[in-house]
Amino acid sequence: MTTDNSEFRAGFVSFVGRPNVGKSTLTNALVGEKVAITSSKPQTTRRAIRGIAHQASGQLILVDTPGMHRPRTLLGERLNAIVQTTLGDVDVIGFCVPANEKIGPGDRYINEQLDAFPRAKKVAIVTKIDAASRPAVAAQLLAVQEMRDWDAIIPISATSGIQLDTLATELIKMLPLSQALYPADAVTEEVLADRISELIREAVLEGVEDELPHSIAVTLDDMIEREDKDLIEIYANLFVERDSQKGIIIGHQGSRLADVGARARAQIEPLVGKQVFLSLRVKVAKEWQRDPKQLGRLGF
Repeated sequence: MTTDNSEFRAGFVSFVGRPNVGKSTLTNALVGEKVAITSSKPQTTRRAIRGIAHQASGQLILVDTPGMHRPRTLLGERLNAIVQTTLGDVDVIGFCVPANEKIGPGDRYINEQLDAFPRAKKVAIVTKIDAASRPAVAAQLLAVQEMRDWDAIIPISATSGIQLDTLATELIKMLPLSQALYPADAVTEEVLADRISELIREAVLEGVEDELPHSIAVTLDDMIEREDKDLIEIYANLFVERDSQKGIIIGHQGSRLADVGARARAQIEPLVGKQVFLSLRVKVAKEWQRDPKQLGRLGF
Protein backbone atom coordinates (compact mmCIF):
# COMPACT_ATOMS: atom_id res chain seq x y z
CA MET A 1 0.00 0.00 0.00
CA THR A 2 1.41 3.39 -0.92
CA THR A 3 0.77 6.37 1.29
CA ASP A 4 2.23 9.18 -0.82
CA ASN A 5 -1.29 10.03 -2.02
CA SER A 6 -1.87 13.64 -0.97
CA GLU A 7 -5.49 12.75 -0.16
CA PHE A 8 -4.60 9.84 2.15
CA ARG A 9 -6.22 10.09 5.57
CA ALA A 10 -5.61 8.32 8.87
CA GLY A 11 -7.03 8.69 12.35
CA PHE A 12 -8.94 7.23 15.26
CA VAL A 13 -12.55 6.09 15.38
CA SER A 14 -14.35 4.72 18.43
CA PHE A 15 -17.67 2.89 18.43
CA VAL A 16 -19.88 3.49 21.44
CA GLY A 17 -23.24 2.12 22.45
CA ARG A 18 -24.99 0.06 25.05
CA PRO A 19 -23.42 -3.29 25.89
CA ASN A 20 -24.01 -5.91 23.20
CA VAL A 21 -25.04 -3.68 20.28
CA GLY A 22 -22.37 -5.17 17.99
CA LYS A 23 -19.37 -2.87 18.50
CA SER A 24 -16.75 -5.62 18.67
CA THR A 25 -18.32 -7.54 15.77
CA LEU A 26 -18.20 -4.35 13.68
CA THR A 27 -14.55 -3.70 14.63
CA ASN A 28 -13.59 -7.24 13.58
CA ALA A 29 -15.54 -7.00 10.33
CA LEU A 30 -13.83 -3.76 9.28
CA VAL A 31 -10.36 -5.03 10.25
CA GLY A 32 -11.00 -8.33 8.44
CA GLU A 33 -9.64 -10.35 11.36
CA LYS A 34 -10.73 -11.13 14.90
CA VAL A 35 -9.02 -8.59 17.17
CA ALA A 36 -11.81 -8.19 19.75
CA ILE A 37 -13.71 -11.04 21.37
CA THR A 38 -17.47 -11.16 20.93
CA SER A 39 -20.22 -12.60 23.08
CA SER A 40 -23.91 -12.09 23.73
CA LYS A 41 -22.98 -11.27 27.33
CA PRO A 42 -22.83 -7.59 28.38
CA GLN A 43 -19.46 -6.06 29.31
CA THR A 44 -17.53 -8.52 27.17
CA THR A 45 -15.02 -5.81 26.17
CA ARG A 46 -12.94 -4.61 29.12
CA ARG A 47 -10.11 -2.66 27.50
CA ALA A 48 -9.67 -0.17 24.70
CA ILE A 49 -8.60 -2.53 21.90
CA ARG A 50 -7.16 -1.04 18.73
CA GLY A 51 -7.88 -2.66 15.39
CA ILE A 52 -6.40 -1.29 12.16
CA ALA A 53 -8.45 -1.27 8.96
CA HIS A 54 -6.52 -0.56 5.75
CA GLN A 55 -8.23 1.08 2.77
CA ALA A 56 -6.76 2.54 -0.42
CA SER A 57 -7.87 6.02 0.66
CA GLY A 58 -6.88 5.84 4.31
CA GLN A 59 -6.25 3.96 7.52
CA LEU A 60 -8.89 3.58 10.22
CA ILE A 61 -7.61 2.93 13.73
CA LEU A 62 -10.69 1.50 15.41
CA VAL A 63 -10.71 1.73 19.18
CA ASP A 64 -13.16 -0.83 20.57
CA THR A 65 -14.24 0.18 24.07
CA PRO A 66 -16.39 -1.31 26.85
CA GLY A 67 -20.11 -0.62 26.56
CA MET A 68 -21.17 2.62 28.26
CA HIS A 69 -23.41 1.96 31.24
CA ARG A 70 -24.30 3.22 34.70
CA PRO A 71 -21.68 1.42 36.84
CA ARG A 72 -22.59 -0.74 39.85
CA THR A 73 -19.06 -1.84 40.84
CA LEU A 74 -15.54 -0.42 40.94
CA LEU A 75 -14.80 -2.48 37.81
CA GLY A 76 -17.77 -0.80 36.10
CA GLU A 77 -16.44 2.64 37.08
CA ARG A 78 -13.01 1.79 35.67
CA LEU A 79 -14.53 0.50 32.41
CA ASN A 80 -16.49 3.73 32.01
CA ALA A 81 -13.29 5.70 32.69
CA ILE A 82 -11.61 3.84 29.80
CA VAL A 83 -14.45 4.93 27.51
CA GLN A 84 -14.25 8.57 28.63
CA THR A 85 -10.47 8.72 28.16
CA THR A 86 -10.67 7.10 24.73
CA LEU A 87 -13.42 9.37 23.43
CA GLY A 88 -11.42 12.46 24.37
CA ASP A 89 -8.71 11.45 21.87
CA VAL A 90 -10.56 10.15 18.80
CA ASP A 91 -11.44 11.93 15.55
CA VAL A 92 -14.81 10.25 15.02
CA ILE A 93 -17.31 8.65 17.41
CA GLY A 94 -19.65 6.08 15.89
CA PHE A 95 -22.78 5.67 18.01
CA CYS A 96 -24.13 2.14 17.45
CA VAL A 97 -27.85 1.45 17.78
CA PRO A 98 -29.30 -1.93 16.77
CA ALA A 99 -32.09 -1.84 14.19
CA ASN A 100 -34.07 -4.53 15.99
CA GLU A 101 -34.39 -2.80 19.39
CA LYS A 102 -36.25 0.41 20.17
CA ILE A 103 -34.18 3.35 21.41
CA GLY A 104 -34.28 3.32 25.20
CA PRO A 105 -32.96 5.19 28.24
CA GLY A 106 -29.48 3.65 27.83
CA ASP A 107 -29.18 5.01 24.29
CA ARG A 108 -30.39 8.45 25.35
CA TYR A 109 -27.92 8.46 28.27
CA ILE A 110 -25.00 7.72 25.92
CA ASN A 111 -26.17 10.31 23.40
CA GLU A 112 -26.11 12.93 26.18
CA GLN A 113 -22.55 11.88 27.12
CA LEU A 114 -21.38 12.60 23.55
CA ASP A 115 -21.80 16.35 24.17
CA ALA A 116 -18.67 16.17 26.35
CA PHE A 117 -16.56 15.45 23.23
CA PRO A 118 -17.13 18.41 20.89
CA ARG A 119 -13.91 17.81 18.91
CA ALA A 120 -15.00 14.46 17.49
CA LYS A 121 -17.35 14.12 14.53
CA LYS A 122 -20.45 12.08 15.38
CA VAL A 123 -21.81 9.30 13.18
CA ALA A 124 -24.91 7.23 13.92
CA ILE A 125 -24.53 3.59 12.91
CA VAL A 126 -27.72 1.52 12.84
CA THR A 127 -26.43 -2.05 13.28
CA LYS A 128 -27.99 -5.49 12.74
CA ILE A 129 -30.21 -4.36 9.83
CA ASP A 130 -30.31 -7.98 8.64
CA ALA A 131 -32.19 -8.84 11.84
CA ALA A 132 -35.01 -6.32 11.29
CA SER A 133 -37.69 -5.72 8.65
CA ARG A 134 -37.30 -2.84 6.20
CA PRO A 135 -40.05 -0.78 7.89
CA ALA A 136 -38.35 -1.35 11.28
CA VAL A 137 -35.00 -0.20 9.87
CA ALA A 138 -36.63 2.89 8.33
CA ALA A 139 -38.35 3.71 11.65
CA GLN A 140 -35.07 3.32 13.53
CA LEU A 141 -33.24 5.61 11.09
CA LEU A 142 -35.90 8.28 11.69
CA ALA A 143 -35.72 7.83 15.46
CA VAL A 144 -31.92 8.13 15.40
CA GLN A 145 -32.07 11.21 13.19
CA GLU A 146 -34.12 13.01 15.86
CA MET A 147 -31.47 12.44 18.56
CA ARG A 148 -28.96 15.02 17.28
CA ASP A 149 -27.48 16.63 14.15
CA TRP A 150 -25.23 13.77 13.01
CA ASP A 151 -22.37 14.11 10.53
CA ALA A 152 -23.73 10.94 8.91
CA ILE A 153 -26.26 8.17 9.55
CA ILE A 154 -25.35 4.76 8.12
CA PRO A 155 -27.31 1.49 8.37
CA ILE A 156 -25.14 -1.65 8.33
CA SER A 157 -24.89 -5.33 9.15
CA ALA A 158 -21.45 -6.42 10.34
CA THR A 159 -22.28 -10.14 10.21
CA SER A 160 -23.70 -9.99 6.65
CA GLY A 161 -21.21 -7.39 5.41
CA ILE A 162 -23.97 -5.00 4.30
CA GLN A 163 -22.77 -1.40 3.74
CA LEU A 164 -19.41 -1.97 5.48
CA ASP A 165 -17.52 -0.48 2.50
CA THR A 166 -19.80 2.58 2.61
CA LEU A 167 -19.19 2.97 6.34
CA ALA A 168 -15.40 2.70 5.94
CA THR A 169 -15.40 5.22 3.09
CA GLU A 170 -17.52 7.73 5.04
CA LEU A 171 -15.43 7.37 8.20
CA ILE A 172 -12.16 7.91 6.30
CA LYS A 173 -13.55 11.10 4.74
CA MET A 174 -13.91 12.51 8.28
CA LEU A 175 -10.30 11.79 9.29
CA PRO A 176 -7.41 14.27 8.99
CA LEU A 177 -4.99 14.15 6.06
CA SER A 178 -2.11 12.01 7.26
CA GLN A 179 0.48 9.43 6.39
CA ALA A 180 -0.39 5.87 7.48
CA LEU A 181 0.07 5.54 11.24
CA TYR A 182 0.71 1.78 11.20
CA PRO A 183 2.53 -0.61 8.83
CA ALA A 184 0.40 -2.15 6.07
CA ASP A 185 0.38 -5.59 7.72
CA ALA A 186 -0.66 -4.40 11.22
CA VAL A 187 -4.11 -5.46 12.42
CA THR A 188 -3.94 -4.66 16.15
CA GLU A 189 -1.74 -3.28 18.93
CA GLU A 190 -2.73 -6.12 21.24
CA VAL A 191 0.18 -8.28 22.36
CA LEU A 192 -0.14 -12.04 21.84
CA ALA A 193 -0.56 -12.88 25.55
CA ASP A 194 -3.49 -10.48 25.87
CA ARG A 195 -5.16 -11.83 22.74
CA ILE A 196 -4.83 -15.38 24.09
CA SER A 197 -6.26 -14.37 27.51
CA GLU A 198 -9.23 -12.79 25.78
CA LEU A 199 -9.89 -15.85 23.60
CA ILE A 200 -9.92 -18.02 26.74
CA ARG A 201 -12.37 -15.60 28.39
CA GLU A 202 -14.57 -15.68 25.29
CA ALA A 203 -14.65 -19.50 25.48
CA VAL A 204 -15.67 -19.30 29.16
CA LEU A 205 -18.46 -16.81 28.41
CA GLU A 206 -20.23 -19.19 26.02
CA GLY A 207 -23.20 -20.70 27.81
CA VAL A 208 -22.57 -19.39 31.33
CA GLU A 209 -25.33 -17.88 33.44
CA ASP A 210 -26.14 -14.19 33.08
CA GLU A 211 -24.59 -13.04 36.36
CA LEU A 212 -21.37 -15.00 35.94
CA PRO A 213 -19.67 -13.15 33.01
CA HIS A 214 -18.90 -10.07 35.10
CA SER A 215 -17.18 -12.29 37.67
CA ILE A 216 -14.75 -13.95 35.25
CA ALA A 217 -11.18 -12.73 34.71
CA VAL A 218 -8.31 -14.54 32.96
CA THR A 219 -4.56 -14.23 33.50
CA LEU A 220 -1.67 -16.09 31.87
CA ASP A 221 0.99 -17.60 34.12
CA ASP A 222 3.32 -18.83 31.40
CA MET A 223 3.76 -19.52 27.70
CA ILE A 224 6.47 -22.01 26.73
CA GLU A 225 7.44 -22.73 23.12
CA ARG A 226 8.50 -26.35 22.68
CA GLU A 227 10.63 -26.27 19.53
CA ASP A 228 11.10 -30.06 19.61
CA LYS A 229 7.35 -30.66 19.31
CA ASP A 230 6.19 -27.56 17.37
CA LEU A 231 3.98 -26.91 20.38
CA ILE A 232 3.14 -24.01 22.68
CA GLU A 233 2.29 -24.75 26.31
CA ILE A 234 -0.04 -22.16 27.84
CA TYR A 235 -0.81 -22.04 31.57
CA ALA A 236 -3.77 -19.82 32.44
CA ASN A 237 -5.90 -18.96 35.47
CA LEU A 238 -9.65 -18.35 35.43
CA PHE A 239 -10.69 -16.17 38.37
CA VAL A 240 -14.23 -16.09 39.74
CA GLU A 241 -15.61 -14.36 42.84
CA ARG A 242 -17.24 -17.23 44.76
CA ASP A 243 -16.74 -20.95 45.36
CA SER A 244 -20.17 -21.70 43.87
CA GLN A 245 -19.06 -20.03 40.61
CA LYS A 246 -15.93 -22.19 40.55
CA GLY A 247 -18.16 -25.27 40.49
CA ILE A 248 -20.19 -23.87 37.58
CA ILE A 249 -17.06 -23.21 35.50
CA ILE A 250 -15.56 -26.65 36.18
CA GLY A 251 -18.83 -28.55 35.61
CA HIS A 252 -19.65 -32.17 36.41
CA GLN A 253 -16.38 -34.13 36.60
CA GLY A 254 -14.60 -31.25 34.83
CA SER A 255 -16.74 -31.53 31.69
CA ARG A 256 -17.44 -27.81 31.33
CA LEU A 257 -13.81 -26.79 31.82
CA ALA A 258 -12.72 -29.36 29.24
CA ASP A 259 -15.23 -27.88 26.79
CA VAL A 260 -13.87 -24.37 27.49
CA GLY A 261 -10.33 -25.62 26.84
CA ALA A 262 -11.29 -27.24 23.54
CA ARG A 263 -13.10 -24.09 22.32
CA ALA A 264 -10.24 -21.83 23.37
CA ARG A 265 -7.60 -24.03 21.69
CA ALA A 266 -9.57 -23.98 18.44
CA GLN A 267 -9.27 -20.16 18.41
CA ILE A 268 -5.70 -19.91 19.75
CA GLU A 269 -4.02 -22.42 17.39
CA PRO A 270 -4.71 -20.44 14.17
CA LEU A 271 -3.45 -17.31 15.94
CA VAL A 272 -0.12 -18.83 17.02
CA GLY A 273 0.27 -21.18 14.04
CA LYS A 274 1.12 -24.16 16.25
CA GLN A 275 -0.52 -26.86 18.29
CA VAL A 276 -1.42 -25.71 21.79
CA PHE A 277 -1.33 -27.50 25.11
CA LEU A 278 -3.65 -25.47 27.35
CA SER A 279 -3.73 -25.83 31.13
CA LEU A 280 -6.61 -24.00 32.87
CA ARG A 281 -6.86 -23.55 36.64
CA VAL A 282 -9.98 -22.06 38.24
CA LYS A 283 -9.32 -19.84 41.28
CA VAL A 284 -11.48 -17.76 43.59
CA ALA A 285 -10.68 -14.07 44.17
CA LYS A 286 -13.42 -12.93 46.56
CA GLU A 287 -15.47 -9.97 45.22
CA TRP A 288 -12.60 -8.86 42.97
CA GLN A 289 -14.82 -6.46 41.01
CA ARG A 290 -15.10 -4.25 44.11
CA ASP A 291 -11.57 -4.63 45.49
CA PRO A 292 -9.00 -2.05 44.23
CA LYS A 293 -6.01 -4.29 45.02
CA GLN A 294 -7.42 -7.34 43.28
CA LEU A 295 -8.52 -5.23 40.29
CA GLY A 296 -4.92 -4.02 39.98
CA ARG A 297 -3.56 -7.56 40.13
CA LEU A 298 -5.98 -8.66 37.43
CA GLY A 299 -4.94 -5.80 35.16
CA PHE A 300 -7.74 -3.25 35.64
